[in-house]
Amino acid sequence: MKVIVNGALVPIEQSQCTTLGWLEGAGIFETIKTVDGKPWALSRHMRRAVNSSARENIVLPNEELVRESIATLLFAESHPTGLLRVSFDATGNWAAVHLPYTEVISAAKVGIHPDALIIDGVPVKSYPYNHRLEILEQARVNGFDEALVTSSDGKVCEGAVTNVLLKIAGSWCTPPLSDGVLAGVMRALVIEYCDVMVRSIAVSEIGDIESAFLLSSLRIAQPISSIDGRELSQSHEFRDEIEAMALRTSVG
Repeated sequence: MKVIVNGALVPIEQSQCTTLGWLEGAGIFETIKTVDGKPWALSRHMRRAVNSSARENIVLPNEELVRESIATLLFAESHPTGLLRVSFDATGNWAAVHLPYTEVISAAKVGIHPDALIIDGVPVKSYPYNHRLEILEQARVNGFDEALVTSSDGKVCEGAVTNVLLKIAGSWCTPPLSDGVLAGVMRALVIEYCDVMVRSIAVSEIGDIESAFLLSSLRIAQPISSIDGRELSQSHEFRDEIEAMALRTSVG
C-alpha cells in the first residue's frame, strides 16, 4: 500500500504512518469519504483543518499541494468507496492514506456512556484519538454500536465518534458546539440545508427522543434503532433527504 508523506507517494513501510493512517505523535486530522475516486466535501474539511491548525499552532502545507497529492493518492490506491485520512502533525509533517470503506447500512444500537465528560470548549479533530476510540470500544463490548456522550453540565453532546441528530417533540435538533460538540462537516450540512434546529439538549430529554441519526462524513446519516434498549421510530424519508443533499453538495 502506498501513502502520501509530505507530498510524496511512498510505500507505507517507508512512512511513519500506521495502517489506519495515523502519523506518530500528536496533531490534527480529517477523515473524508470518497466515492469513485472523488473526495466528498473536501473544501469544508480543509477549512476545518485550517481552523484546527490555528488553535493547535500547527503549520499546514500549501493547500494546492495537498489537493494535488490527494488526487495522486486516489489514483494510485483506488477504491469504489473509500476512507481518506489526512493527518498534520505538530512538527510540520503531514500524510494521507486511502483505505477501503464498507458502507454502513444497518441502524445503530446506541448506549449512554456511563461517565459524563468535563467539557473544555469546542473539541478539535485531533489525534491521538485513543480516548474516543476507547469509549466506542466500551460501547461495543456492552453490545452497542455507538455511545451517546454527555457532559458534566447535564447536556447531551454527541456520539463517541459521531455527531447526533435528534427528533424531540416533533422537531429535529442537534446540540450546539458550545456544549462540547465537534464541528462535524455533515452536521454543518444538515443545519444549512435540512431545517435542523441547534439547541442544548438536557440529559433529562433523552427519554423524549422520538427518532435519531448518527452523523459523520463516512456514515452520512445512520439511523439509531434504540437508545439504551428503548426502540426509536425510523425516519426513512428524512434519511433519503439527507443522503440526497450530501450527494448534491459534497463533491468539491
